[in-house]
Amino acid sequence: MESRQKKNVVWFCTDQQRYNTIAALGNSEFPTPNLDRLVEEGVAFTQAYTQSPVCTPSRASFLTGRYPRSTRASYNGNDVFSLDEVLVTKMFADDGYTCGLTGKLHLTAAQRDMEWRGDDGYSSLKWSHHPHDDWPKGGNHYQEWLKGKGLKWADIYGGKYLSMSSWPPIPTPGFTGKEVGPTAENHQTTWCVEAAMEFIEECGDKPWLVSINPFDPHPPLDPPQAYKDKLDPSTLATPVWQEGEHDNKPPHYLRDYIQGGQNGAAESVVGMSDEMQQELRRDYYAEIMLIDDQLGRLIGYLEEKGLRENTIIVFHSDHGEMNGDHGLHWKGAYFFEEMVHVPLIFSCPGLIQQGVVSDALVELVDIAPTLLELVGRDVPERMQGESLAGLLTGKSDPHHHKDAVYTEWYAALLDTCHGDLYATMYYDGNFKVVVYHGQSYGELYNMRRDPNQFDNLWDNPAYRDVKHEYIKRDMDHAILCNQDRCLGGGYGY
Repeated sequence: MESRQKKNVVWFCTDQQRYNTIAALGNSEFPTPNLDRLVEEGVAFTQAYTQSPVCTPSRASFLTGRYPRSTRASYNGNDVFSLDEVLVTKMFADDGYTCGLTGKLHLTAAQRDMEWRGDDGYSSLKWSHHPHDDWPKGGNHYQEWLKGKGLKWADIYGGKYLSMSSWPPIPTPGFTGKEVGPTAENHQTTWCVEAAMEFIEECGDKPWLVSINPFDPHPPLDPPQAYKDKLDPSTLATPVWQEGEHDNKPPHYLRDYIQGGQNGAAESVVGMSDEMQQELRRDYYAEIMLIDDQLGRLIGYLEEKGLRENTIIVFHSDHGEMNGDHGLHWKGAYFFEEMVHVPLIFSCPGLIQQGVVSDALVELVDIAPTLLELVGRDVPERMQGESLAGLLTGKSDPHHHKDAVYTEWYAALLDTCHGDLYATMYYDGNFKVVVYHGQSYGELYNMRRDPNQFDNLWDNPAYRDVKHEYIKRDMDHAILCNQDRCLGGGYGY
């Protein structure tokens, strides 16, 4: 590898973006021309799954190439991150890369102060966990950027919450019920990309990796008004819903449908008009349109600087968002496709195939070993993900990678909601099973016949043998995929 130029890496991870939000992959409700271009110039996966439906466990997993239970970062709010875990960014740094991050990291708690950091490999970290101005001076680089432009957050925001650093969030006094975010040029997503371009400039001729982690499209939704105005809510589909669908599902679904998710912090759809639900969807889509524009801006910058041909771009989200489907908003111990199924695209002209849309089952835990193999490095034995490099470069079947995907929930929002639930999900493209450990209830869906997961077959006598078989598969997978083959410390070579 040392005999040729090292590939740079743009690692673009949005927050809470569900799988069906890219026009080139079937979304007809709003345009995403730059994501569409990335699909055309790379390999896009239509069956990519997160290892957790909340931030910290998911991010710990894709940054280490290990499952949440193995990393022991299994919930949001942990004070420290295990020093035994090695981030792939640290491995890149040790290999001579300059690594930077803009936006979120969220491997540990990020309430009221900058999160705790281990040796993560990032020599440049422009940190903004969320855009709200509720950290001590200097703790939120986005807010410092605004202040440098002579702007005050309270004057440009106008959204639902004054602060997100406590739970439940602190509402904005006099809020009118309409989310009106900063203009595009002053938005946190825009800042993330601008800060990334500044970092790339500073790297000069040295190889670099930059993680771009905006808060969008995570609620509270605050798209620029100009982006809201691009969409007519009345043209958007109303959320996926079937009357009585929670009657045979685990009790937290019905409870959250009635009170609103995350113990009532999210909107309850009970009594909500179709028009209001469409407005919320419009705001969510508007945020993704802003992300798309900023991604395009970044690609244009790479081309202008002559870096596009030598840069691997990976785009994905950490998990999904219910966005009103099944009567739910935000996130939690939900295993609907809207929550666990995410976008994933790789692109690098000359290295990665172009125009390939793969329906292989893949996981975010596969990203770290993939990046290592793409830049010519060995994958440590400690990594539990499986590299996609062969598929990306045309050396293996583009439509098969794994026989199944797997997601974990271990009281992942301990202080917020569902803190009594421990669940694992196994999905092989045919049936999806969710086992709630210690509980008598569960979920089983025939995904080919019921892709919306309306009909829970867990208690259906006709599916008793299928249920028992898939419970065993789930348990076997939980144990086997979490094997820790590292016999020593460090990288486990």
